[in-house]
Amino acid sequence: MKKRRVVVTGMGVLASNGNGIAAFKEAIFSGVSGIGPITRFDASNLDVKIAAEVKGFDPVEHMPVAVARKTDRFAQFGVTTARMAIDDAGLSENDSALTKAAVIIGSGLGGMNFHEEAMFALIETSNPKKVPASSVPRITPNAVSAYIALQNKIKGPNQVISTACSSSGQAIGEAFRKVRSGEIDTAVTGGVEATISIVNMAMYQAMMVLGSPLGEDLKTASRPFDKTRNGFVMGEGAACLILEELEHARNRGAKIYAEVVGFGSTCGAYHMVAPNPSGEDAAETMRLALHDAGLNQDSVDYISAHGTSTKLNDLAETQAIKSLFGQYAKDIPVSSIKSMIGHTIGASGAIQAVACCLAIDSSCIPPTINLNSVDEECDLDYVPNQSREKELSVVLSNSFGFGSNNAVLAFAKIR
Repeated sequence: MKKRRVVVTGMGVLASNGNGIAAFKEAIFSGVSGIGPITRFDASNLDVKIAAEVKGFDPVEHMPVAVARKTDRFAQFGVTTARMAIDDAGLSENDSALTKAAVIIGSGLGGMNFHEEAMFALIETSNPKKVPASSVPRITPNAVSAYIALQNKIKGPNQVISTACSSSGQAIGEAFRKVRSGEIDTAVTGGVEATISIVNMAMYQAMMVLGSPLGEDLKTASRPFDKTRNGFVMGEGAACLILEELEHARNRGAKIYAEVVGFGSTCGAYHMVAPNPSGEDAAETMRLALHDAGLNQDSVDYISAHGTSTKLNDLAETQAIKSLFGQYAKDIPVSSIKSMIGHTIGASGAIQAVACCLAIDSSCIPPTINLNSVDEECDLDYVPNQSREKELSVVLSNSFGFGSNNAVLAFAKIR
């Protein structure tokens, strides 16, 4: 049976360097960093006092007060970006394309902010009655997909996928498969993460994976592929995309940003935290995405890298690209938007997906900022510090997570 074609017709984003598609687009192509001091809590007892926070976000501007009061920040991000994407796609609440849609969202950590609040309240008082009755539906990971459905009357398949940093890449991939197979015509998909909490920051600090800036400029703390890199910056954010069957989108006159043409998913079964230095599992995942799309290695015009700014991850990803693409590797621009927005864990694949669609739609590649001293072992074209105008036909988006979980999406210019 002929595979149906799947396109992106709406997008919404909250990121540390811009809320909404217009602001985010301007920021990523201008190389604007969203990294700064932690303001969400008193970080004075932490060694790491910087993060990439979403700024100027007031949930009651995007949802009823009653909903804002009983949802964790991660679910608020999801409800907001889903609504942005739905509006951007021109879908209405009574449209069957929306009411029958799937909602598939990725999140690595779920409602940890409220989880911490409930734990602290119990520890402080030693009184179990101080734990709110609404605690469980606030912290459960599927709160985000459920509230997106509740707020928009969406009655199709509903799920959350949690595979650490590849969560939203996996979610978008599964949504793509459902639309392509004919199970549904439309999907609301993406990823969310609200990571800036004292316990979460302390845990990642203990793992010694968080980076520090060069000198006094906090914005230099995330510097993927630079030989001075020493870890990633914790980020928060969310992005949602509307995926739609091509003819369904054309029949209603929808704007089309890009086509989703392939998806690859693997588990490298190597280590819970560290990547395989050979990059063989990452290379295989990219190969699967291209095979799924029916494309050859020489058709790729740009790779949106996982690019965390850790020593091991950047080396492994570079090796994977060189292994798969061989003689073409050094001709393919590769960049990491994590240099600007930090590592948003389970949301990173979705925010990258938005950036890829904007890159295709705008014929422009976002830069890897803070790349001034290139690591000799990271010897590809990482688009240092300045965006680059380039007509893009095929783009890959890499997401690699703890537990050796890998997801790669392939996007293409609509033809």
